[in-house]
Amino acid sequence: MATADERGRGIHIGSVQGAFAIGDNNTVTNHQGSAAPATDPAQEELLRAVRALRDDLARVVETPEVTALTAQLADTEGEIAETGAAGPGRLARLRTALADAGSVVGLLASGAAVGQAVAALAGG
Repeated sequence: MATADERGRGIHIGSVQGAFAIGDNNTVTNHQGSAAPATDPAQEELLRAVRALRDDLARVVETPEVTALTAQLADTEGEIAETGAAGPGRLARLRTALADAGSVVGLLASGAAVGQAVAALAGG
């Protein structure tokens, strides 16, 4: 069978990012930019707990501490979605934000779940 170059068509593909298809009846699905689930079960648990706490915090009275915690939760969710894990620095910042908003977080079961997940990942 002749290659594309031998048939005189000269097809060359250099660098490609994203998704594309060549030929008849091909389909492409590009999942780039989609939140890929974390592969570590502990990170997956943290991600679930973070999302639940963010939902719960949307229904409480906004304070500076709640605002800071909400931002840390969003950053944590983004980091896990992007890299598959929340790093030690992120966990430390989230732990601090949880402690600062303790009066609100202590009333929410989702707050306790995030605290437990962070403790498990950060070692205590």
